[in-house]
Amino acid sequence: MGCGSLHCSATLRWFWPDLARSALFLAAAKRCRCLYKKENPMRLLHTMLRVGNLQRSIDFYTQVLGMRLLRTSENPEYKYSLAFVGYEDGNPGQAEIELTYNWGTESYDLGTAYGHIALGVPDAYAACEKIKANGGNVTREAGPVKGGTTVIAFVTDPDGYKIELIQRDEGGAGGGLR
Repeated sequence: MGCGSLHCSATLRWFWPDLARSALFLAAAKRCRCLYKKENPMRLLHTMLRVGNLQRSIDFYTQVLGMRLLRTSENPEYKYSLAFVGYEDGNPGQAEIELTYNWGTESYDLGTAYGHIALGVPDAYAACEKIKANGGNVTREAGPVKGGTTVIAFVTDPDGYKIELIQRDEGGAGGGLR
């Protein structure tokens, strides 16, 4: 029957089958997670970043951003090392960042297509202060996004990758900027 919440598409389908194709049903289906998980098993697992110094990057993501080092691997045959960092226990509950070090490559041209990684934080102002106190580089101080009300900030990792901090209620997910 679904999760039972009023915006659960499976609940609506069960109790009001004639509404299954209505705008109400379609709007509910976008908000319900129980049916979506059954119909679409895909999950965002990780984002891979090429880094010039693996230990320096691990230190930044763990010591400055408070992530955990989840696992590492070495591939001597192909001359690269991997480190996966993230919050909590990583996959499947949280996406991870895969830090890839190609042996002997000190830096990369970041190009113009890549944008940033976004992290949800309960207080962007406090997060910026903590990041600065831990040696991190805040490149845009916390404040409302231009033309909106969502409080954001930006930091840059040691390889130049941008990380957006988005202030959101505890446990708040998705929704984008407002």
